[in-house]
Amino acid sequence: MGWDPDTSVTATPAYPCVIDENHRIAELYGLINVPAGVWIDEKGKLVRPPDNAGACDAFRTMDRATFRMPKEAAAEARDSRRKYIAALCDWIENGAASKYAMADDDLRLATTPIQMYGQLAAAHFRLGLEMNRQGRTREAQAQFAHAQKLKPENWSYKRQAWELEQPGKAAGPEFWAAVDALGDKHYYPPE
Repeated sequence: MGWDPDTSVTATPAYPCVIDENHRIAELYGLINVPAGVWIDEKGKLVRPPDNAGACDAFRTMDRATFRMPKEAAAEARDSRRKYIAALCDWIENGAASKYAMADDDLRLATTPIQMYGQLAAAHFRLGLEMNRQGRTREAQAQFAHAQKLKPENWSYKRQAWELEQPGKAAGPEFWAAVDALGDKHYYPPE
């Protein structure tokens, strides 16, 4: 059982949604996985660096046939989301005075600068996206592979390449094999 594009439902949200087909936001903010959150205030100032928006590794315990998780793991996932939402609500209510809003110096220390290999990986990924749009699938896949080699911790590169290769593949056996290959390493960095 998996995602079937022929039976999927089209979302019709009642709020504006931005679809970043070129992954420009991910590139600018160093996002390497989904979900991801970046807190930016009304003036456009970064308040917190990118994080996993309350997601955690509990999903790794899921039964892949039934999509169910053990009670403890499901509780861990709910608790992680609850803490994230509570922090976000605190910031919304208290603004810069929130204990979750980072001071400029702390923010600079917590923000990872995009290194040369990350910029090169992003260039290969963008080139792969454009080649894919032109129907040059094999060349696109080669560019995606190069981006992944340069920045192997970027799950967005892996999952997007799989999804463009075949809809639904990003949540299929290749994804789970890559997750399993992590062993004791984290999929989502712990908060």
